[in-house]
Amino acid sequence: MFSIGDKIVYPMHGAGIIESIEEKEILGEKKKYYVMKMPVGDMKVMIPINNVDCIGIRDIINKNDADKVFKSLEITCDEQTSNWNKRYRENMTKIKSGNVFEVAEVVKSLVLRERQKGLSTGERKMLNSAKQILISELVLAKNMNPMDVEELINERITT
Repeated sequence: MFSIGDKIVYPMHGAGIIESIEEKEILGEKKKYYVMKMPVGDMKVMIPINNVDCIGIRDIINKNDADKVFKSLEITCDEQTSNWNKRYRENMTKIKSGNVFEVAEVVKSLVLRERQKGLSTGERKMLNSAKQILISELVLAKNMNPMDVEELINERITT
């Protein structure tokens, strides 16, 4: 159970801070929700409390792990398959995992691919989404501004 003020990660959406816990009636059913404010995009997300475990909600990483994420972006990655469909599915699985290191790996591989060969529209959308998820968690973990975090990410990804 999380509390107001906790910094959490919602896989596929990103990290945020629980702003309130509210009870809402939807389709005749009353449920409690965490209301999470996202640091990137100034968005709010409602998360059903009874689904927290199956959704994969977790605490954000600490500063040391955030430093490890930045460091992981500097390490060269394995060449991904040239099959667009297979690559897309593999990357989507990593993003859905909610593991910040896997999301960073997706960001790194797509940025490198974009620099070398360009990206399809689908992969460009995936890169933007993965980057926002990664940035949102690093912003909260390092207490930094989103533009500075994005700059650090881009600086560390090298060919």
